[in-house]
Amino acid sequence: MAALNRRNRLGFAGFMGAVVLIAGCSHVSGMHGPWSHKAPVAPTPVNELVEMGSNGTAAAYPQYWKRNTLLVDLHEAAAEGSLVLTPRAGTQWPVRLAFRVTPGSLGALEVRGEQRMIIPVAQEGGQPIDLELVPGVYTPTTAQITVRWSAR
Repeated sequence: MAALNRRNRLGFAGFMGAVVLIAGCSHVSGMHGPWSHKAPVAPTPVNELVEMGSNGTAAAYPQYWKRNTLLVDLHEAAAEGSLVLTPRAGTQWPVRLAFRVTPGSLGALEVRGEQRMIIPVAQEGGQPIDLELVPGVYTPTTAQITVRWSAR
């Protein structure tokens, strides 16, 4: 009888321990753990470069920092267009410059600074991709960068 009574008490103690543990887990949901995933933080828009259309009108394509690369977001741009970029007064060109495009919506991206660079855009895929300029396309003394894109 004493062994049965002791077994009941140990079972009850184990049950109560599990209840306390489960109740405690509900308070831990705000902590970082393998069971909690934060939503990715949306990039903060910046305004590092002056953007003008080829006809001299102001353009407004989003710009974001992705580490030390300034990203100009063209993924919602029309199938054909152009853009002239210049640094804001009192600033310099970013060390790295990239353009975000959607494969299939553009055929090629042409960039003219100190050098001319034509970047073909893949026709497959649905997620936007980032196309980074190679060193030498623009230098700290480049007056402006002209970007043109077309469907083919």
